[in-house]
Amino acid sequence: MDTTVASTGTEGQKWGGGDSKPLNASYGKMMMWFFILSDALTFTGFLAAYGFSRFKFIEEWPIADEVFNHFPFMHGTDAPMFYVALMTFILIGSSVTMVLAVDAGHRMDRKKVAFYMLLTVIGGFVFVGSQAWEWKNFINGEYGAVKTKGGKILQFLDVETGKRVALEDFAQVGPRDVAPYGNNEGIWFQSSGEYNASFTLEEVMTGFEANPNVTIRTQQLILNEETGASEKLVLSREDALVKLKKDAVGVVEGANLTENEYGAPLFADFFFFITGFHGFHVFSGVMFNLLIFFNVLLGTYERRGSYEMVEKVGLYWHFVDLVWVFVFTFFYLV
Repeated sequence: MDTTVASTGTEGQKWGGGDSKPLNASYGKMMMWFFILSDALTFTGFLAAYGFSRFKFIEEWPIADEVFNHFPFMHGTDAPMFYVALMTFILIGSSVTMVLAVDAGHRMDRKKVAFYMLLTVIGGFVFVGSQAWEWKNFINGEYGAVKTKGGKILQFLDVETGKRVALEDFAQVGPRDVAPYGNNEGIWFQSSGEYNASFTLEEVMTGFEANPNVTIRTQQLILNEETGASEKLVLSREDALVKLKKDAVGVVEGANLTENEYGAPLFADFFFFITGFHGFHVFSGVMFNLLIFFNVLLGTYERRGSYEMVEKVGLYWHFVDLVWVFVFTFFYLV
């Protein structure tokens, strides 16, 4: 029986470019596709876990329009999803400029490649900065809430309008036997940890009793017979007072890995992890694009006779943009 041995020379090498390229793709592009596939499976697992968790804790899940309703330089303006939509538009726009950079590379137009790569980098930086700004607002919170013995969240509403009311709008600050810690004049700097919020539970309850126009919304979902939609249960003043005195154990302001004034702490865990993981991808992509941009300016790819490197980082950038569409849908729209 004859045995055929694969040659290691130029003609018989397993990956030598030219006519031997599998699927008509170079080694670099094929490896980029392998990476994108594996990363896509990772994001799929994360988003699937988020979906299952939301379905299990549907009553406790925050209302996205109330969480992401900020807009830069417009403090106090209710603008649900406006800034998130702008962030999405900027990121998708950067994907368009990347397409134009790849097209210019095919035509060996160095100036246009550099121009569109620069626009892509700027778009990426703006998106990462916007995501950091969203994190800041989510961590700081806006209204504040009270948590119960069972770990549920009680939010405060205006009786007439049905809109959220911040703790600072009705809580009555009483005398505090606490000395400032260090150089910062604030009770939240106490090393004893007695106060971990701007207001104590007693101050919130005192203010609530003195303001008859404020009531409580629980996390329990009920069916609105008029609209046919599910909404969270709003208690009467009498029931709200009983609920506070019986179950309230502490004040929650903002969100972290253990508490969340908007609802389930698990939402904050997923939000920080998944959006942070995606933000890391975007930041890495910006760094890659910036490196390629400088190489374009130096004429590196002009001397090689090919702008394939621009195309390879373009594949990664399009993937990052596509993943954000799913993250945006899961966290902000659904």
